Amino acid sequence: MGILTRFKDIMSANINALLDKAEDPEKMIDQCLRNLTSDLAKVKQETASVMAQEASAKRELDECQEKINKMQSYAIKAIEAGNEDDARRFLAEKATLSTKLTTLQSTYTVAADNAKKMREMHDKLTNDIKEIEMRKDAIKSKLAVAKAQERVNNMTSNVAQSNRSIASFERYEQMANKKLDEAQAMAELNSSEPEESLRDLTSKYANGADVDAELEALKASLGLGSATTQQ
Repeated sequence: MGILTRFKDIMSANINALLDKAEDPEKMIDQCLRNLTSDLAKVKQETASVMAQEASAKRELDECQEKINKMQSYAIKAIEAGNEDDARRFLAEKATLSTKLTTLQSTYTVAADNAKKMREMHDKLTNDIKEIEMRKDAIKSKLAVAKAQERVNNMTSNVAQSNRSIASFERYEQMANKKLDEAQAMAELNSSEPEESLRDLTSKYANGADVDAELEALKASLGLGSATTQQ
């Protein structure tokens, strides 16, 4: 039936549309419930209409069957009364009604099947909405936990990046310390060269003074004395 297909398409389109634009799942859950509730109202209205068609088809079928029974009864009474022509007319009408009854029976069968499907759809949609209502809070709680986990994951990533930055900083600090140590060592070497030359110079004269003193001591031991002493 067209109406069943149409409502199935409506509900399917609603769900697919929500999934396609599910930027905020929590809001989409509420929107899904609103859409399903709207669909339920449409299904309920159409179900009532289809059930009314079923009742109407059943009523026409019953009325036709009742007329057939009457024509049969009238035909019997006409024969009993010896009026075969009247009996023929009643039987002819009965045949016409019997043909109509076949069509009405087919129409009622379809209407009854449609009404059954619509009631099943209505009941299923009603139950689905109730189930989603009960699960909504649990779903939202899961979403809240998922969002918290995402924040933790992001912070973990940021901390890892920070650790890499700290490691880079420490490496640069070590490079700076090395450069500083090298510069200080070079400065120390540069500043020590004049001092060393001066030390060599003083050592030269200091050694000479020792030799003179030793020479005088040696001359004294030989009784020679210095030139100044002999005069």
